[in-house]
Amino acid sequence: MQTLWLNKGEDRRLRAGHLWVFGNEVDGGKSPLAAFAPGEAVSVRDARGGFIGSAFVNPHSLICARLYSRSPDRPLDADLLRQRLRAALELRTRLFDQPFHRLCHGEGDLLPGLIIDRFGDHLTLQLGTAGMDVRREDILACLDELLHPASLLLDNDLAARALEGLPRENVLIGPVPQRLELPENGCIFAAPLLDGQKTGWFYDQRTNRREAARYAGGADVLDIFCYAGGFGATAAANGARSVTFIDASPQAVELAGSNAARNAPRLAEADAIHTLCGDAFDLLRELHEAGQRFGLICLDPPAFIKRRKDAAQGLAAYRKINALALQLLAPGGVIASCSCSHHLPADELRHCLSQAAARQRAALRLLHAGGQGPDHPVHAAMPETAYLKCFIAQRAD
Repeated sequence: MQTLWLNKGEDRRLRAGHLWVFGNEVDGGKSPLAAFAPGEAVSVRDARGGFIGSAFVNPHSLICARLYSRSPDRPLDADLLRQRLRAALELRTRLFDQPFHRLCHGEGDLLPGLIIDRFGDHLTLQLGTAGMDVRREDILACLDELLHPASLLLDNDLAARALEGLPRENVLIGPVPQRLELPENGCIFAAPLLDGQKTGWFYDQRTNRREAARYAGGADVLDIFCYAGGFGATAAANGARSVTFIDASPQAVELAGSNAARNAPRLAEADAIHTLCGDAFDLLRELHEAGQRFGLICLDPPAFIKRRKDAAQGLAAYRKINALALQLLAPGGVIASCSCSHHLPADELRHCLSQAAARQRAALRLLHAGGQGPDHPVHAAMPETAYLKCFIAQRAD
């Protein structure tokens, strides 16, 4: 394995456990990045020759190397991939009694750039780094050995791949279903695989959906940015009086409505499941003007801050959407407010809520502070991997 040399003083963060090496941290005189092939395994050393770890390189990416082992000269071969994937599988088997979960979560499972979601006999993969892309066949062989999946979807139409200089493409292996059914929190959901968002389902919100549903009994529920209705349909199954779904996608609101009806047929019979398709900001204003109020509001917007340079504009969007939602929350009602932007600190999201409540001359009691589920493990030395925030709070007037 070739050596990737760091500039003086650029080893501190890595020795503290971080896995990413940036291009400006590399000694280009001793180890010019152009000399490495995308995905090539290297040994990373500090300016004095001290060993840091084994990594794979991509000279075309801002993050030019990603550590996958602290052992010297350790190739990322089929044996190590098998070891990492088996460890990931063992953890999920301890967490869940059914094969529906995120099986591999990139850096959290020491496989940077590899995402695998498991839907029973089907697997959806995202290979977001050159290091994983060049090892595609070894990864597929390990998964076949460990799980014998009936079908796989390589869901690689990703912006991250463009940043890595990789083609954006989807590959189907076996009879990949258009939609499938999955169990979660005592409900059954239909989720779109081929034309859905991300990998088809957001397993990371499983715990937060369950927690929010504790406050659903007898409540009129509003699920904003609902996708397939994970929050609202779980609330419907847990005693909600009615549920209203909002999303810009016609497919999403159709799925959300049908998932709610399946899990709470009494609401369907009472015509108490409503769907609104359009811009969430506009629809929330219209609901407020119509005098609508809700006892439980679930707000799970897309990432308004995808890049650090968008932080100011994205923060303004979080403030606005939380303010609009709080206007619709009935006295004594509960709101679950989420953010999947890792550039938005948890304290900022909490501040968005407290500011919105202050404008309503109300106070909020924080009932729950959550994050991503344990099948999306956070790397302890990488705050970037703790992306999901969820605050559940009660309005106290």
